[in-house]
Amino acid sequence: MEYFKLLFSCSVGHLCKIVVRTILVIINNIYCIPTYVVWMMMIFPLKKYHPELYWKIEGHLFHWLLAMVSMWSWSAGYNIVELGDDIRPCLGERTLVIANHQSTADVPLLMAAFNPKKGVLPNIMWIMDHVFKYTNFGIVSILHKDFFIVSGKAKREESLQELVKHLRESYIPLHRHWMVLFPEGGFLRKRRETSQKYGLKNNLPVLQHVSLPRVGALQTIMDEVGGHPEKLANNNVHGAGSHSHHLNWVLDITIAYPEGKPIDLGCILTGSRQPCTTFLFYRVYPCNSVPRAHDAMTKWLYDRFVEKEHLLDKFYRTGEFPSGAMPPQEINQDTLRFVILHLFFIVSTYIHYQMLSYVISYFWLF
Repeated sequence: MEYFKLLFSCSVGHLCKIVVRTILVIINNIYCIPTYVVWMMMIFPLKKYHPELYWKIEGHLFHWLLAMVSMWSWSAGYNIVELGDDIRPCLGERTLVIANHQSTADVPLLMAAFNPKKGVLPNIMWIMDHVFKYTNFGIVSILHKDFFIVSGKAKREESLQELVKHLRESYIPLHRHWMVLFPEGGFLRKRRETSQKYGLKNNLPVLQHVSLPRVGALQTIMDEVGGHPEKLANNNVHGAGSHSHHLNWVLDITIAYPEGKPIDLGCILTGSRQPCTTFLFYRVYPCNSVPRAHDAMTKWLYDRFVEKEHLLDKFYRTGEFPSGAMPPQEINQDTLRFVILHLFFIVSTYIHYQMLSYVISYFWLF
């Protein structure tokens, strides 16, 4: 792992910095995640009697928690530059986000990229590997109604049926906007060799910088909330908004790390790697442009990842992406907002501690 290689090559001063930063991140987790969970328990009655207010509060708390995650990469000097198509039409609209998957840093960096964009993180749904459920952040994703997908042939069909159920029971009624999917189904370093063998065997593209994507989840999503292309084409997609349960856009993000060397979560937590810049290249497609027939959809998705292969190959050689409607611009975070959110979580933790102490003392005396 990148983190361990960097750790053993660090100077004493840098190693001390890593230790201090790691302790601070752990403390940050301690006073943020439990606070989110306790607040959700306290407002739980609203879920039955005023669900709209409950989910609005939850969305804000979820956003604030993800802002803390955004702060980790930002404070370590891991900047993000976005470019390509203009994604403003996607804001506030039901949008499927697809991205290449290289490392454990992909999700935190996407969180950091989405954090300054109004209304995105409170109304987002992440589709992630079921293993994530058992991490410290798993309880947060469960309460937020993210979806945990199970990989592997044995569970594939069952997992896709669960996705259909989740879309019907959570994504649509909770008025979620963006839905994030990693079609490759795993990290590049784990999938590359298998993907290349599969490509050679089936006369498909043999890719180096991405792997061949899996179409199952995309097909399921499009069948369930993609709508009918003919009807969507006859409607004004720009005015459809979030009132429709159909997707309006597909946002294709190509994540490019400097020199093709991905940051990982360990680097983000410890700051062990030197500051660097990660690029996010955007392509935006109207949902009605995505074919619905299985073979045509498979080709469409493969074409997206072949394009990513070419984009990344050029970027790693030249450091450049094609020009687009949105010129390269660095994503800026709000320092004052981070300070205010820290104070909120710290004060909340103190309040919850006092409440818990009172309850324990009451029953102890009783």
